[in-house]
Amino acid sequence: MSKVAKLYRMVTDEHICPYGLRSKDLLKREGYEVEDHPLTSREQTDEFKAKHDVKTTPQTFIDGQRIGGYDELREYFGKGEAGQTGTSYTPVIAIFSVAALLSLAYQYGLAADYLSIRTLLLFIAFAMTLLAVQKLQDLYSFTTSFITYDLLAMKWLRYGYIYPFVEAYVGIGMLAQLPAWAVAPFALFIGVVGAVSVFKAVYIDKRELKCACVGGDSNVPLGFVSLSENLFMIAGAVIMLLW
Repeated sequence: MSKVAKLYRMVTDEHICPYGLRSKDLLKREGYEVEDHPLTSREQTDEFKAKHDVKTTPQTFIDGQRIGGYDELREYFGKGEAGQTGTSYTPVIAIFSVAALLSLAYQYGLAADYLSIRTLLLFIAFAMTLLAVQKLQDLYSFTTSFITYDLLAMKWLRYGYIYPFVEAYVGIGMLAQLPAWAVAPFALFIGVVGAVSVFKAVYIDKRELKCACVGGDSNVPLGFVSLSENLFMIAGAVIMLLW
């Protein structure tokens, strides 16, 4: 006999509940035939909530037993919590991986040598630009996290708002191959200040903080990754000045 689950989810002209769709997909992947019951109006949704004494939809029923919403359904199937929870290096890994692929693709398009100083500079430039975009999405959240450990931003809060723009400028300037004197000093400055700040906060003061390197709402712990970002900027500046 096929396994059957009843799913009640909100589907109106104004709103289609994403967790209802996730619940439906999860049930299907677990081998259930889904009896889908769309709640097509606010009144119908409120009536359902009152009848079953629940505060939210979607709601799933299996064998006459109410399982609950999407999170409860995942727990029922032993899937754990949905989404990204706790500390995670996923955003940084994604950015650095894409930056590396972009630099290799760029060199491939030019039929140039992959293992070259230019490839390294491209990687640094792409990484800095992508990291800057993450910060610029929400400057307020970024600065709120950044000022808790950056030594200059602690003294002059506006530096936190300026930093992502300088980082973007350096990355774009490196890609455009602007003269070293026009780019390297900026990379060297923010890189040195950042490296010293992270080293002091993590390795001297032993503070447990979140890194603002991929934006203010990230769960990336402040530490080696944050220090690496700044060391890459310093390396890029030195290479530009000497190469």
